[in-house]
Amino acid sequence: MRHILGLIIVLLFIIGFSLVLIVAGNYILPSHEIGMLAKYYLYLAYNPWQRNFTVMSPEAVTSIVWDFRGLDTVFETAVFYLAIIGSIALGRGIVKYIKPEEEELGLSLIVKTVTRISAVMIIAVAASIALHGHLTPGGGFQGGATAAVAPLLIIVIFSHYYLLEKGVTKDLMLFLRSLGLTGIAIVAIIVYLIALPQGIHAYVLQNQPKPDSSIGLPAYINGQLISGTLWFFNLFEFFAVMAGFTIVFLLITIPERAFRKEEEGEKQ
Repeated sequence: MRHILGLIIVLLFIIGFSLVLIVAGNYILPSHEIGMLAKYYLYLAYNPWQRNFTVMSPEAVTSIVWDFRGLDTVFETAVFYLAIIGSIALGRGIVKYIKPEEEELGLSLIVKTVTRISAVMIIAVAASIALHGHLTPGGGFQGGATAAVAPLLIIVIFSHYYLLEKGVTKDLMLFLRSLGLTGIAIVAIIVYLIALPQGIHAYVLQNQPKPDSSIGLPAYINGQLISGTLWFFNLFEFFAVMAGFTIVFLLITIPERAFRKEEEGEKQ
């Protein structure tokens, strides 16, 4: 009876909240200025006829994230990696944990075979999401998060130890994460560094030429649209996010006996 009463209360809350939104929606409408801002973004996301204002990317979300409001994205990325650093700090001291020889780990052979195929497909799809993020919906973060599903799946199906035996360790992921962060930092200032010796004014996180800065990364390479810095941002973000999530998955799946052995060693 108690569960039924709780369910009724939740349903009444949902219905009441929905009615409030419907009634309020009739009086609170988006202002004309917000609509014009959206049109401005869409108009300039890919506009070869306005080269001093456009991002040269048909994917409007990526244009906004890495160009129109790129500095906000840098701070959001910093918050994410600070969380990863916190996770690493919690797992410090657990250096080595050896696979118990007497145990047969993982699921059945059929499940493992399907997982081997699925993992490759996941990585391929993730790379496509990241590398085409300036053309179609996606990007470095989405691609990296998708790629991180592969090691998570392997941990569940094969075991934590299998991933370590294949060389996918915390140290390797830390290297890839550092590589991604370094790449993002370099791309963020690359236009400024190119313009500095020429005495040309430029900005940090600049992509295409601006009205007061006539320099920028090329939008095309060999006829292929890369949207200046956007392709490189997505590439390095892909590695950083994939490695960051994989580190967390490795840490949260450390067997409890590894922690116990560590504690016993410290007591001795």
